[in-house]
Amino acid sequence: MPLSVYDTLKREKRVFEPQDPARVTLYVCGPTVYDYAHIGNARPPAVFDVLFRLLRRRYGADHVIYARNVTDVDDKINKRAAEAGVPIGEITARYEKAYLEDMGRLNVIAPTVAPHVTDHIDGIVRQIGDIMARGHAYAAEGHVLFDVDSFTDYGQLSGRSLDDMIAGARVEVAPYKKNPADFVLWKPSKENEPEWPSPWGPGRPGWHIECSAMIEDVLGLPIDIHGGGQDLIFPHHENEVAQGRCAHGGDTYARYWMHNGFLNMGEEKMSKSLGNVALVHDLVEQWPGEVIRWALMSAHYRAPLAWTSDLLEQSKASLDRLYGALRRAKAVEAEPVDPPHAFLEALEDDLNTPRAMAELFALAKALETAESGGARRQAKAELMAAADLMGVLTQDPDAWFEAGIDPAMKARVDALIEARGAARAEKNWPEADRIRDELNALNVEVMDGPAGATWRFRS
Repeated sequence: MPLSVYDTLKREKRVFEPQDPARVTLYVCGPTVYDYAHIGNARPPAVFDVLFRLLRRRYGADHVIYARNVTDVDDKINKRAAEAGVPIGEITARYEKAYLEDMGRLNVIAPTVAPHVTDHIDGIVRQIGDIMARGHAYAAEGHVLFDVDSFTDYGQLSGRSLDDMIAGARVEVAPYKKNPADFVLWKPSKENEPEWPSPWGPGRPGWHIECSAMIEDVLGLPIDIHGGGQDLIFPHHENEVAQGRCAHGGDTYARYWMHNGFLNMGEEKMSKSLGNVALVHDLVEQWPGEVIRWALMSAHYRAPLAWTSDLLEQSKASLDRLYGALRRAKAVEAEPVDPPHAFLEALEDDLNTPRAMAELFALAKALETAESGGARRQAKAELMAAADLMGVLTQDPDAWFEAGIDPAMKARVDALIEARGAARAEKNWPEADRIRDELNALNVEVMDGPAGATWRFRS
């Protein structure tokens, strides 16, 4: 079955056909490392991790190159370093490490390559020179600016007219600009800011040119898929298209554009001014990483997602249900198989994760109700194969349910379960009922099955 994705540029769902099946290229805009990532920052890594897994399954792990950049040159980084009184490199190293650790706890696979802006300054300078040589940029007062009037397709990705883009963008009004919408490719550095030499004077790159140059350096143009959050369509991705195409006169920068929807805190947009920013670094201390990942995938990636405590509770309950099925089938030996057709059909239909989740529950039910050993083995194998593409059910089921439980409490409950089993074996029903009442008082739910009793705390 084909993999179909919604292409922002074409405004329709399209069958994905890579330029070269032996070298499939994917680029997703990554973090600016000046602080811990908030939960909205985690949606693109989770979404495109599922796509990365799908592409690797279809074309082979060695044939998919996934680049997710690290922005380590930025005004916010400079400000944070100045406030802390430490070198800029200390800030970027600290928060990149935290980002990678937090994403790892969400089961996000590391990208094939993670280009850093500071490692690609030569490529950035070279691409700016190429854009200028083709008449699409100009130097003015130590700056180099892209001339939007020189690129007739400007606005095609976002579907905006130039007037609308000027009205809706936060553009710097400067007398040296030919057009208010012209954007910076290179700019002079301020005092105590990092700077590099260039033909236009010492300085540093503008934000948009960084991704264009890194894509050209590590993947080559055009690429197959460019992903990111919906908020990046304009101006960032619009400007990337202009730069990438004008550097070499190509017709295509990215063959498919994919964008995930916004994440809101309940009904409100998340913002520091409202004081409702939820940091991944804090959430992973409060919830298992898989719960956060499941919550991020609970809505279709292009739809808005309301982030609430209820969503996290529901996600935990969903995973408990799936892990419970695996726990009761722990003794079942299952060989690796391909994910079932219905599950793949859901996921390959523009990453329809809600539908794919429904298929996971159907597989868990098949595992619980299978009447033969062969059927149970097949159901468990299919459930694990499907879960692997979703990046969930990676833990031992016992460990999942016992996470965060006080060891003394666990020992007490285990002893009560054992005593209850002995009482039932001796048909001492009053004693079995007494122990059951004691377990109920501890908020413990006991599940009896062919392989014995298992337990969990009620949520």
